[in-house]
Order: sequence, then structure tokens, then C-alpha cells
Amino acid sequence: MIEKRFVGTKELAEYLDVAAGTLRVWVCHKKIPYVKVGRLVKFDLQKIEKWIKEREVKTIRY
Repeated sequence: MIEKRFVGTKELAEYLDVAAGTLRVWVCHKKIPYVKVGRLVKFDLQKIEKWIKEREVKTIRY
């Protein structure tokens, strides 16, 4: 079975637990990786996972 790689705004919003409008703002400001397929905005889940890991806040040990 092939794993789904590209998802739409609604699916990614649910996955990230953010509003779809927030995702649209991020797309508008180019803050999140996306691709355009005609008029549709799609998100590559592999790139989204990488994007998330790049934003991970490291803990500081004292």
C-alpha cells in the first residue's frame, strides 16, 4: 500500500492542530513549504516533517 504523501489545507490543519486560516496565512507569507497543483495548494508530508523538526526547541540542562 502506498502511503499518502501530499495533503490539502484541511488535512494538514487537522494534523498540526491549527486553523485552516492559519495555514493559508503561513502560505501567503511563505512560512511553510507547499506546492501549487493548478489552483490547489498541497503540502508534502515529508517536507512538513522536516520543517517541524527544524523548529524544535532544544531544552537547556543546568
